Amino acid sequence: MTDIAGRYRKRAPGEPRAVGYLYILPALAVFTLFVLIPLGRAVWISLYDWDGLSVGTWAGFRNYTTLFTDPELRAPFANALILLLFFAALPIVLGLLLASVSSRVRLRGLTFFRTVLFLPQVLALVVVAIVWRWIYAPDGLLNAALRAVGLGDLARGWLGDFHLALPSVGLIGTWVETGLCMVLFLAGCQRIPRELYEAARLDGAGAVREFFTVTLPSLRPEIAVAATLTIVAGLRTFDLVYVTTAGGPGDATSVPAYEVYHRAFETGQVGSAAAIGVALTVLVFAITLVVTRLIEGREK
Repeated sequence: MTDIAGRYRKRAPGEPRAVGYLYILPALAVFTLFVLIPLGRAVWISLYDWDGLSVGTWAGFRNYTTLFTDPELRAPFANALILLLFFAALPIVLGLLLASVSSRVRLRGLTFFRTVLFLPQVLALVVVAIVWRWIYAPDGLLNAALRAVGLGDLARGWLGDFHLALPSVGLIGTWVETGLCMVLFLAGCQRIPRELYEAARLDGAGAVREFFTVTLPSLRPEIAVAATLTIVAGLRTFDLVYVTTAGGPGDATSVPAYEVYHRAFETGQVGSAAAIGVALTVLVFAITLVVTRLIEGREK
């Protein structure tokens, strides 16, 4: 593929630089049509009190100030930040551990094991949610297993418990995202020169020190990608919450994406829903930008 930047450097004298921008105009037009215009429309709607049917009234930034003053609106964002521990932090740690072990130990059936871990990525989250709702049910597989090993006192309605519903939903996210992180890290491990490991072993490094001095620094780009993907997945999760708990019990598992749906289509607060959506977009962008900067570091 011809390098466009190279064309700029080698263009004939007098050739307008703007000619090269014709290559990106189609992509820019599609991005504007399907991203920028809807986003701008959402921002405009968020400045109104509107039920989606009648004429809206100007609200200014009241819908945004309510996000900070109304506990019912702060709670979904707090829940989303808690879910990041399960959707991003735990999968990355487990993915690093599994990738490190898989790259060092050769076991029969390892390919099958990797495939099983990655399988949740190819399943629709609605299907995943339905299966786990059955597992978490009072008469479901989890409680049956607890009773079978003599731990029946721990059995409960996991998704109906105010304190355990959110971690229960979060563990589903951990199960879904761990395989993705592991595959990304395995691909990164394959490009690490073997000479680095040999040099570390000659210096007397054990498996743990070898991981922190060679593997972990070399996987910084993959960790940044995994962190970005899992953080976005955690913050925008909707179908998982909708199918398993519908935001309940109470608002214990309500998250911003579900609150957008609830306010826009169930309570007729379209302006407030748009404000939540815009705030969620800003939050996703800010967190992913900070995480990417921290992990990859600034370019020299």
